[in-house]
Formats: sequence, C-alpha cells, structure tokens
Amino acid sequence: MRKGMVGFFMVLCCGALLASGCAKKEMMKGEEGISPPSTAKPAEQIPAKPSVKEEVVQEQPIKEAPASVKEETMKSAKAGESALERIYFDFDSFVLTQPSRDTLYKDAEWLLKNNPVKVQIEGHCDERGSDEYNLALGEKRAKAAMNYLVTLGVLADRLSIISYGKEKPLDPGHDEAAWAKNRRAEFVIISK
Repeated sequence: MRKGMVGFFMVLCCGALLASGCAKKEMMKGEEGISPPSTAKPAEQIPAKPSVKEEVVQEQPIKEAPASVKEETMKSAKAGESALERIYFDFDSFVLTQPSRDTLYKDAEWLLKNNPVKVQIEGHCDERGSDEYNLALGEKRAKAAMNYLVTLGVLADRLSIISYGKEKPLDPGHDEAAWAKNRRAEFVIISK
C-alpha cells in the first residue's frame, strides 16, 4: 500500500508541476500580449496555387530608357541587326521589369525604323499552374509588352498578341533556371 501511495503522490506532483508551468506561460501571454520569440526556424512556405481571379493592375510610370540603351540601339541599327529580343517576367507576374522595358525600348526603335513590319507577340509561362491560368497569364504578358510598345510610338495595328501558356517551353527542364527562361514574351515577324 505504501508503494501505491508513493506512486500516487509522484503522479500528483508531476501533474501539479505541469499545470503550474502551463499556467505561467498563459499568464505571460495574457499579461504582456506578446508571445515569446521563437528560436526555431520558420518552415518554408509553399507558394499557394494561383487563383484565376482578375487582378487590378496599377499603372506604372514609363521611364525613358537609359542613355546606354539608346547607344546600344544605335550601334545595332548601324550593324543592320533586325532581330527583336524576347523579354522575361518574374514568377506569377505580368509586370514589366526594368530590363524588360530596356529590351522593349530597343525593339520599339527597330520597329519604328522598319515601319511596314507587323509583329505577333507571344505570351509564355512556366509549367507551374493550370492550363487555364497560364493561358490567361500569357495573354496578360503579351498585352503588357504590346501596351508598352504602343506607348513608345509603335502603332497598335502593327501588333497582335497570342498566348501559348505553358504549351511551348523554351527550356524543357523542371527547375528554377528552366522556369525563368520559360516566363517570357516572344516577338515573331508575321509580315514585312
């Protein structure tokens, strides 16, 4: 019977210690309103699957291309280079980055010098996301490129858009390097 009492007493003490320890932590949270900082690393967040909702895009001011870009454009025009360069986009975005704007500035210069040329702008995405979502995103990317070229003086009737979504990857890989190459807009000359 004595062993039973000692065991019961031990269980009772352990229970009291656990209950009092938990109560202090709760009191600290309640009194201060701040939880103690965690020393554990936060778990990496997996990006949520993009939704197919329509997004409102804020207008961004159009900046003139830097002088170095203008000089390169003039050099390439003198060298007779006529190829239009593709532009790239960030993940899940159709916002033009500064390097993309610089490239579009060069493309606009070439298009203005080669007036009768008509161009189709193809919007592409990486393999992540549904077919429907990527087709919509590819269209937004192509429209963003087209709208910027129009603001640079290219006539809208010389430009058309199409979205291929994830159907035509530039790089067939399944890593970030491949995906970065696949998030793009291509320019195809359809008539001269």
